[in-house]
Amino acid sequence: MTLEAIARSVRSKVVRMAHFGKTPHVGSALSCVDLLVGLYFDRLNVDPEQPAHPRRDRFILSKGHGCMALYATLAERGFFPEAVLEEYARDGGRLAEHPGPHCVPGVELATGSLGHGLSVGAGLALAAKISGQDYRTFVLLSDGECEEGSIWEAALFAPARNLDNLTVIIDYNKWSAMDRTHQRLAPLGRKWEAFGWDTIEIDGHDMTSVTGALALSGNPTAIIAHTVKGKGVSFMEDDLEWHYRPPTKADLERALAEIGAAEAKREIKVEVMA
Repeated sequence: MTLEAIARSVRSKVVRMAHFGKTPHVGSALSCVDLLVGLYFDRLNVDPEQPAHPRRDRFILSKGHGCMALYATLAERGFFPEAVLEEYARDGGRLAEHPGPHCVPGVELATGSLGHGLSVGAGLALAAKISGQDYRTFVLLSDGECEEGSIWEAALFAPARNLDNLTVIIDYNKWSAMDRTHQRLAPLGRKWEAFGWDTIEIDGHDMTSVTGALALSGNPTAIIAHTVKGKGVSFMEDDLEWHYRPPTKADLERALAEIGAAEAKREIKVEVMA
C-alpha cells in the first residue's frame, strides 16, 4: 500500500466527515493530508497500541481547524476504530471541530486558538533534552499562524536552546481566513533561516519530498511545505469558499468519485515502537 493510496483514503474520510458533520474547514484539512500521512506512516516513532508510551515522538497539530485530517489519519493508522469518526461534530461525541486534550488516543494537545502550538512543541523538545530522552517533536502550523507574534517568539527560543529534536512544518497553502498570506509572508523560508532554523522548501503533496524533508535533523528544522487548499478535490482546490461551507450530498458524491474512495480494502504494514 503506497503512501499516496493511504492519503486518498484519508481524504475520502475527511470529505465524509465534513458533509455529515456539516462543518467548515474541509479545504484546510485537505491541504495537510499528505503531510500527516508522511508523518504517521513513515516518520513518527509511535505505537497505536501504546499511544502514551514515554518514548513516543510528539506531534502537535497547531492548526486545530484542520483536525478532520488528523482524526482520519489517526483512525487510518489504527489509534482508534474508524467508526469513531462518525462521532465528529456530534453532540456528546469525542471528536469536536477543534481537538480537545486527549479526546482520542494520539491527540497530544487541545488546539484551535492559533499561534500556540510551536511554543508548546518547543517546551516538549526542551523537556526531552533536560530529561535525556530521545523522542522528537513535530509541529504542523498553518501559514496564517505565521502572522502571530507568539510563533516568532518560539522560533527565537528553539535555536537559542539548540533544540535539534524539533521540526516545524508550515502548511503553506497561501490562504488565511479572508485573504492571501504569501503577499505578507514572502519570503517565508528566508524568515525562518534568519531566526536560525535549517530551512527547506518542498512540494507538500509530493510524498518523496515530504518523507525526505521529515527525515532531516541537526538544528531546529523548518519545512516550508507548499500546498494547495482543498487538494485532491478539483472543485475545492485553491478556493476560499471551502474554508467556510460543508459539502452537500452532491458535492460529497462528486468528491468521492474524484478521490477514488471505492478502493479495495487493503492491508497496511508499518513498523511500531519496540
